[in-house]
Amino acid sequence: MIEIKQFVFNEFEENTYVLFDETKECIIIDPGCYKVHEQQELSKFISDMQLIPVKLVNTHCHIDHVLGNSFVASKWNLELFMHKEELYTYNSTSSWAHMFGIVMEQMPDRRMYINEKDKITFGASMLDIAYTPGHSVASLCFYNLSEHLCIAGDVLFAGSIGRTDLPGGNFDTLINSIKTKLLIWPDEMRIYPGHGPATTIGKERKSNPFLQ
Repeated sequence: MIEIKQFVFNEFEENTYVLFDETKECIIIDPGCYKVHEQQELSKFISDMQLIPVKLVNTHCHIDHVLGNSFVASKWNLELFMHKEELYTYNSTSSWAHMFGIVMEQMPDRRMYINEKDKITFGASMLDIAYTPGHSVASLCFYNLSEHLCIAGDVLFAGSIGRTDLPGGNFDTLINSIKTKLLIWPDEMRIYPGHGPATTIGKERKSNPFLQ
């Protein structure tokens, strides 16, 4: 059974997730740990829980979701799993970093490019992949239907959706991604977004003003 630990990191209040199971293997999704105390918080949890990180994964590559990539990749010698078209997004982070006074570290050298046909495995667990562009060029959601969970990045939020005014964003594309890839799931499917609290497909289907 997959367990999920959520951290809120950096000035963008981004959600970083550690997913693990009974084998103690874990994956780290969208590490936003930029400051030393954030890196220490993530490291302490992994150490205290005796977890074994095996993959670094990005839902998309806007600056707030990749600030901890270099730290995580280096500390645990991990390969970065991302969609190849998100290289465009990643390469634009330097200008955003300059705007916010952030020193942007280089993208990890070891990368594996993934899409819907692929799966993310760790321990005895597996996540399927939904290709959900619209917030960024090639956002991905990682989900397990049998365990009713989805790490959704900035595609869908509690009561809202991802912004589409950033490079690579498109409102119509995002709405189509949500309706054709996420809203087909059962009501009990739990959504863990890139910002804010978790929600469910049932709740968003019923009350999200962008989806009515």
